[in-house]
Amino acid sequence: MARALGGIFVGGAATRFGGVAKGLLPAPDGSPSIVARTVALLRAHDVEPVLVGAHASYEHLDLPMLADAGEGPLGGLRALYTHAGDRRVVVVACDMPFVASLGLLLAHAPAAPLVAPRREGRWEPFFSRHDPRVVAPIAEAHAAAGRLALQPLFDAVPATALDLPARELDDWDTPEDRAR
Repeated sequence: MARALGGIFVGGAATRFGGVAKGLLPAPDGSPSIVARTVALLRAHDVEPVLVGAHASYEHLDLPMLADAGEGPLGGLRALYTHAGDRRVVVVACDMPFVASLGLLLAHAPAAPLVAPRREGRWEPFFSRHDPRVVAPIAEAHAAAGRLALQPLFDAVPATALDLPARELDDWDTPEDRAR
């Protein structure tokens, strides 16, 4: 069994990208897609990849897909925690084509229940490491109270900041982002 579970979040509707499944766009390094690149990166670090979200465009990848129970990213996290058992969880967005510091996130980040970089004063929840034994009960309480936003969850744990090059956290939310 892999030492960690890696959730690649694919559930968004990609409305700013015209509905295109952003994770299936070719990666800048020549990989056939951003998701294929992310899967290879996860596997290289002994992390089992799963897809989080119900986006039919990804069904051909033959990876387990976890539904978010209609709660958006918090529901996806909760499903990921359940699927992980006693393993750590790594979260990566499907539209981050430059992420490379997975080894840093897994092995060299502070021993904390939740580790993530900060960008423009906010947590980057879609490149983070979680200890479900600590974070899951807090996520459950947030869901029960109808607090589905991730920033308050990261503050409540509290998360520990990880310094990463800003370029790695770039994502492709729009065609203009990709063109840059």
